[in-house]
Order: sequence, then structure tokens, then C-alpha cells
Amino acid sequence: MAKKRRRRSIRGLSRVSTADLRAELTRRESGLAKERDRLLLQLVEIEGQMGGRRGPGRPRGRRGPGRPRGRRPGARRRGRPPGRSRNPNSLVASLKALLTDKTMGVTEAAAAVQKAGYKTTSPNFRTIVNQALIASGNFRRVSRGQYTAK
Repeated sequence: MAKKRRRRSIRGLSRVSTADLRAELTRRESGLAKERDRLLLQLVEIEGQMGGRRGPGRPRGRRGPGRPRGRRPGARRRGRPPGRSRNPNSLVASLKALLTDKTMGVTEAAAAVQKAGYKTTSPNFRTIVNQALIASGNFRRVSRGQYTAK
């Protein structure tokens, strides 16, 4: 035979008024708030002994919670990347001065612009020159691989 489960009722609380329940909850919450404040003061004291300047509940550093690491979007970089050359004129301006009244191939133009003083560290500078000749709109293609300034 299966035993019948007895349903438990909370007899003690059914006799307590709603106002009394609210008062008890308020009393318990204030006790927890006091405990939290005491623990926060302890934390500040311990961090002071450790030499930290961080206050309670503050995020560490400038990053803050939930922010990704790294450079902020739109932030300016200071200085220039290491190893990058600075040229007085752009590649297109240098090529235009070189190809005015002349026709050259891409390889010849790349070598001539470097010989004229254009600095680069690119291992595939010829490709960059080819892209500049095609995309800038300042150069006219005379024949296959041969360009001149407009």
C-alpha cells in the first residue's frame, strides 16, 4: 500500500500579518547592509596596507568592466610605426615627376623611383608601384606594362 503524503503547511507564517512580515524583512535587510559596510571598510583597510589606491567597487585601471582590451576605437596613435620610412613626396608624386615626358615599364619605374631617393622597406615594391600606376588616375597606359604621366 502506498503511503499518503502529508502536505505540509506553514502554520507559523499564516498567523503573521503582512505588516509584521515586511518589518522583519526590513530588519534583516538593514542587518545585511551593516555587515556589507563593515566588510567594505575592512577591504579598504587591507588595500591601504597593500599600497593600493583603489576604492571599494571601482574597476581597476581605465578599462572598466566589460570593455575590451587594446586601443580604443578612434584613438590616435602617437609617433609613427617603427621601421617605416618617411618620404618628402608620396609615391604617386614621385612617379609623376619621373614619368613626365617618359614611358617606362613597372620594374624600371620602381628601380628609378628608388634611385631618385624614394625610401621603402617593402619586399614587393614593384607590386605597390604597379598598383599606384593603375589606380591613381595620373598615369596613362601606353602598351602592356608601359606607363607615362598624363
